[in-house]
Amino acid sequence: MINYFTAPFRWFFKLEAASGLVLLLAAIVALILSNSNFSDLYFKILSIHLLIGTESFGLDLSILHWINDALMAVFFFIVTLEIKREFIQGELSKPKQALLPIIGAVGGMAVPALIYIIINFETGYTIKGWAIPSATDIAFSIGVLSLLGSRVPISLKVFLVALAIIDDLGAIIIIAFFYSSELQYNYLLLMVVSFILLLLFNKFNIKKFTPFFLIGILLWYFTHGSGIHSTIAGVLLAATIPHRKNEKDYSLLLKLEHMLSPYVAFGIMPLFALANAGVVLKDISFNSLLAPVPLGILCGLFFGKQIGVFLFSFISVKLKIAEMPSNSNWIKFYAVGILTGIGFTMSLFVGNLAFVDHINEMDGVKIGVLSGSFLSAIVGYFMLFIVTKKK
Repeated sequence: MINYFTAPFRWFFKLEAASGLVLLLAAIVALILSNSNFSDLYFKILSIHLLIGTESFGLDLSILHWINDALMAVFFFIVTLEIKREFIQGELSKPKQALLPIIGAVGGMAVPALIYIIINFETGYTIKGWAIPSATDIAFSIGVLSLLGSRVPISLKVFLVALAIIDDLGAIIIIAFFYSSELQYNYLLLMVVSFILLLLFNKFNIKKFTPFFLIGILLWYFTHGSGIHSTIAGVLLAATIPHRKNEKDYSLLLKLEHMLSPYVAFGIMPLFALANAGVVLKDISFNSLLAPVPLGILCGLFFGKQIGVFLFSFISVKLKIAEMPSNSNWIKFYAVGILTGIGFTMSLFVGNLAFVDHINEMDGVKIGVLSGSFLSAIVGYFMLFIVTKKK
């Protein structure tokens, strides 16, 4: 009886599109709440402070900051586990297969950033948001692609996944080097000591996660105090998790990835969207979209991503540096490139870092990210629907 009633739910969560659909639903709920009679309550709850630990050894952060700093560290942990696995034994472990998404991702980060900088060049501090339109949201983009089923060649799906992973790696590097505050060297030293301990755990191929977890908590705390964004702790911790290519049994990396991925996809990411996608629309007009920040993000995501990905990929294939995905053509490839303009999660996250001292710009960031991602999703989907055939 239980299996009968839970079957539809199990079927839903097995869908590749499921996490993207849940993420979309969370964003819609955030928009509804922020523009309803519950708007004040919505923003008030996010601003409530919670002290975890003691006053001498603990942190007192708002709920919004706990989500963005602590829970998103878990998101970055999972992303880095995926990146590490792909480079060791996945699609990115073979140079010929890895080159096209790597080159495409570089173009997909560089061109949007350039477009944003051009639009915001004369406005001063808003140029700090240059990296916002540079990332691709894996869940949303794969979710949209999955809605087309077998119409899309598997090679293009692999390309999009690999490119999105490289995008995330680029975003991690950008956050580490460009969106860190003034360094606190005592915490930085403790970070290094924690990381060395984790490397030793890796060296001795420790199979239990408990030692990694305990040192990882300290690493997160020290990173938060060091001036480097605390989510980088998730990256450093994941980088030390053991994974041997020829292991016969499941590695610790694979165990953690399989265990945590559903919680991240259906818990942390929707919660992040719920907390960050809310924007009051009553004062929004068409002119609001033409302001430098939202316009730069919109143009970067929708025009910059597809142009950058396609142009860099096209040149690399013509120069025989990389190979075109099998069972594909340039029209299908371009349509998939449009979907890389779905920035959402990572774009909103980078926006929070870019304008931490200018919170008044966050409404513009949200408008630009939501509109650019929505436009990329709709145009990319229908273009793929038109240029592919049902099988």
